[in-house]
Amino acid sequence: MGKPFAEHFPYESVWGRALGSILSSERVVRLAASVEKERESATVYPLAEDVFRAFWLTPLERVRVVILGQDPYHRPGQAHGLSFSVLPPTKFPPSLRNIFRELEADLGCSAPETGDLTSWAEQGVFLLNTILTVREGEPLSHEAFGWTWFTDAVIEVLAKSSQRIVFVLWGRSAWRKELMLAGTEHVVLKAPHPSPLSAHRGFFGSRPFSMINQHLVDFGDPPIDWQLTESAAIDSKGQTRFHWV
Repeated sequence: MGKPFAEHFPYESVWGRALGSILSSERVVRLAASVEKERESATVYPLAEDVFRAFWLTPLERVRVVILGQDPYHRPGQAHGLSFSVLPPTKFPPSLRNIFRELEADLGCSAPETGDLTSWAEQGVFLLNTILTVREGEPLSHEAFGWTWFTDAVIEVLAKSSQRIVFVLWGRSAWRKELMLAGTEHVVLKAPHPSPLSAHRGFFGSRPFSMINQHLVDFGDPPIDWQLTESAAIDSKGQTRFHWV
């Protein structure tokens, strides 16, 4: 059986080896075919080359934090393969604005001028959605394609890691993954989703960023630098662009 996601997934990485049987399964073949067929008749986000950007930027052996979202942004110019992140000059979606609002309240970080979270990913923050593609303008439109099963397998791999990880579960969709982490030594932080519909129900004031850093320090790891400032960078596929670190 070939590689269903072709060059878009880092098959030769530790991710590829850990997910080997999953990536070669018939279910993934059907999943890839469903997404490809959808792209023939509709606009799908993110671009094919960006679907697995989180896996390229945050190798399995470097994952220290997991921030789990729902599915990609479904408006033009938004999704680029990292949960909650958007590239400049895209206007911040409401959920990301609320994340930055909580970041400022929690750690005093100044308001960023871009929503690109690449620097977090490069520090070991795995920015994963539970569903990795979406039809334009239709949230959760690819929920039945099999992505949830695939990301369950990803979480299972992470749950077996000997490196202690802080899992950040925002919203009910992410909360469903908690049972997979039961009995492990990993840390789970739960809060409502940062969307305007639920942020006031407990996301604001949850102080996730300082809590993540405190747990990392307790593990003997360096904290995450959450402040975003402009810097030139070359991503894992060799593309030069500006992002904020």
